[in-house]
Amino acid sequence: MRAFTKALVGATAAVGIAAGGLATAGTAMATPAAAQQSVSARAAVVLATNNLGLDTAHAKSWQCWLRTTGYHPGTIDGKLGTDSWKAAQRKFDAMGYYDDSIDGIVGPNTIKALQRYLNLHGADLDVDGIAGPQTRSEFWDFAGTHRC
Repeated sequence: MRAFTKALVGATAAVGIAAGGLATAGTAMATPAAAQQSVSARAAVVLATNNLGLDTAHAKSWQCWLRTTGYHPGTIDGKLGTDSWKAAQRKFDAMGYYDDSIDGIVGPNTIKALQRYLNLHGADLDVDGIAGPQTRSEFWDFAGTHRC
């Protein structure tokens, strides 16, 4: 049991460092094991959803648009998680904009594909794989034009 607690504290500290810096990691080490599991679960949910600046309504519109165009994003819930991003990656791949694994992770290749796609629809983005303010703004505008 002691080894399990040490492993859990170490894992929670790593999540804390990744999510919020050393202050979070120090707090995680002082937290009882039961609370650490709860914190870790919430951190995993936060990391699993990446709306790239979209609010729930815009994210739902993006999910509906993916579904309408033949790429099933999972539940239409306004949370762009792994299933939503896998659907987008499949769509971008079919268009020749994406050439990486279909994993639902929003990394530079997914951002580049999104930027290429948004440019196809009138944006003038640098295709650099960085979801900066201009990319987020164009994504907001595009996602807002589609309704379920």
